[in-house]
Amino acid sequence: MGTTRTRNDTCNDAGSTTNSNVFGEGVCVSVMLPLPLGGAYDYLVPAGMELGEGDFVRIPLGSRELNGVVWGEALGDLDRQKLRTIAARHDLPSLPSDVRRFIDWVAGYTLAPPGAVLRMTMNVASVFKPTAPRVAYRLSGPLPDRMTKARERVVSLMQDGPPRALADICEAAGVGASVVRGLAESATLERYILPEDIGFEIPDVARDGVELIPGQLNAVAALNQQFGGGGFEVTVIDGVPGSGKTEVYFEGIASALRQDRQALVLLPEIALTARWLERFETRFGVRPAQWHSELSQSIRRRTWRAVASGNARVVIGARSALFLPFKELGYIVIDEEHDPSYKQEDGTIYNARDMAVARGHLSEFPVTLVSATPSLETAVNAESDRYKCIHLPDRHGSAAPPKVDAMDMRDIGLPAGAWLSPKLTTYMKDTLASEEQVMLFLNRRGYAPLTLCRNCGFRFECPNCSAWLVEHRRVGRLMCHHCGLALGFPESCPECDADNRFAACGPGVERLSDEVAAQFPDARIEVVASDTISGPRATRELIGRIENREVDIVIGTQILAKGHHFPMLTLVGVVDADLGLDGGDLRAAERTYQLLYQVAGRAGRADRPGRVFLQTYMPDHPVMAALVSGDREAFLAREKEARKSAGMPPYGRLASVIVTGRDDRAVSATARHLGAAAPRGESVAVFGPAPAPLSILRGRYRYRLLLKATRQVSVQEIVRNWVARVDCPSSVRIQIDIDPYSFL
Repeated sequence: MGTTRTRNDTCNDAGSTTNSNVFGEGVCVSVMLPLPLGGAYDYLVPAGMELGEGDFVRIPLGSRELNGVVWGEALGDLDRQKLRTIAARHDLPSLPSDVRRFIDWVAGYTLAPPGAVLRMTMNVASVFKPTAPRVAYRLSGPLPDRMTKARERVVSLMQDGPPRALADICEAAGVGASVVRGLAESATLERYILPEDIGFEIPDVARDGVELIPGQLNAVAALNQQFGGGGFEVTVIDGVPGSGKTEVYFEGIASALRQDRQALVLLPEIALTARWLERFETRFGVRPAQWHSELSQSIRRRTWRAVASGNARVVIGARSALFLPFKELGYIVIDEEHDPSYKQEDGTIYNARDMAVARGHLSEFPVTLVSATPSLETAVNAESDRYKCIHLPDRHGSAAPPKVDAMDMRDIGLPAGAWLSPKLTTYMKDTLASEEQVMLFLNRRGYAPLTLCRNCGFRFECPNCSAWLVEHRRVGRLMCHHCGLALGFPESCPECDADNRFAACGPGVERLSDEVAAQFPDARIEVVASDTISGPRATRELIGRIENREVDIVIGTQILAKGHHFPMLTLVGVVDADLGLDGGDLRAAERTYQLLYQVAGRAGRADRPGRVFLQTYMPDHPVMAALVSGDREAFLAREKEARKSAGMPPYGRLASVIVTGRDDRAVSATARHLGAAAPRGESVAVFGPAPAPLSILRGRYRYRLLLKATRQVSVQEIVRNWVARVDCPSSVRIQIDIDPYSFL
């Protein structure tokens, strides 16, 4: 069996070659496996095999064979007789050295095992398996003795043509597969094995895109200075909604392509890709490779191999695309860099924005962060000149910023079950009368966030999580938005057996749509949330309907907050603007401001002026004041001062330690031991342990501890030593979140 050790150990170097990057027969090499292990495993190179660093190999481990990566020559003093040999080398491009360095760096920063980080690179199992050959047919022999109308159509189709796949022939000729196979058996058609298609069309950098306005041209010139000088640099494109930020960084992509480098664009939501892909095709004449969870396994395999070989020159994807095995990556764009969905909360916990900056720094290429509402961390880095900043203060064309009003709901007595103020309803009527469109924003899915029994007070709670079940009336289900549990809606109360005594508490987008439909019976209404549209195709169709004015009122969650351009949408109503300000999250105000600013930016993006109404019970809150006045800088200054006085990020460091398990007593005991062993000092403080706000998640009990430190402290070293001092039972798991964004 292979032997695992850390890279700090030493190993007999007998049989090693003079070339440190090439390992021949008998050399002891270190192989990293995509498993959450403490280090790499050592194996011997067998006779007749030559390996290089980064080669993908198959190795024996116990009774199994697994895939791994040659991480380098082994450095341990182990008995060579105990080492097993590598079984095979995969016919794949080697994992580049800068990708391996990045994996090691991420592991060190997040305190995750390197193998767990490598798993994100090797998560397409089909890449390492042989695939069925792509069979095609071509006309090659005499006609068969018996010809039919179907056979005639096939022969006519194949005359003087290239080889065609079976499915293509059947569709074009209107025949069944047996007709084609019969012609092949009679030698009229010849089977032909096509090479595997792993290529993508090359973007045309010389193609003219949309005409840029002077502000955009100046931004492009500033951005392209990065590529002229070479090396690592972070640039922030800070532009109002509709200012053309995307077209600016498209020119950065063009510069990277001219230098024969690959480019990666990260987007926070799959729903944003449809419109983005159209704009990319307008600029470059082709569509880029895509990477997200909605892709089929065959497309993921094709894309992974194309990225590794360098055939995919531009990739757009979700945060996981950052760990693809790029052969020659030379530029990264993080669009909507402030978005919290860039934070991965499961498995290896990381922030894709921060890791992208590290990727550029390690490989010495430029990174661009894009947002209409940059995060406070990014704003502070720009102020301190660590990042360069490009401002786009004006909307493209004649569009002006929308007028924002805060409605004080404290003075409005809404009837039970109503959520729209009379003033907002009046403006909706006027907007529809002008043949313009309305968006109502409520960041809450389903019909109601809580359902209870009027008779006994019973509340529907998830049996796996400490959370209420959300009613989704349109599908007749009660759902948990944390673990995915879905239950049929009962006819009677599970507690008291009372019939028809259920009450929905609070509104979701479905309940809001019922109210809108009652007030505007002739309006064409569309509800848009992550559980009502499935994938980019459905999103593309929805956007097409809105753009073609087939929808009058759009009711949606944050999936509609950014990236979309609807020329006839002139009125935006935020139904519960205060949602998100509670909960004690240090970024609550910042996140609420960013989200509502993005929502407001959907109004009046063409030549018709936009209007935004915020229904709020806290009209004097700094977030509402900043949105109404348009004074973002005053809001940011207030946030900076509050964070600085509290020593919170970006002026301090945080690290969360989350203890989870199915046995509450074992989890709480481990959390108490961690609390007793917590580091203490003038520059370090530890809070907890305490049950997490979401104290049960997917059937696991959860306790949290929070370490707070000054910027000068090496948080990773302190946490690593702290956790190592505590014995953790096998039934309990300790997760570490460096720079936490969620405190649930």
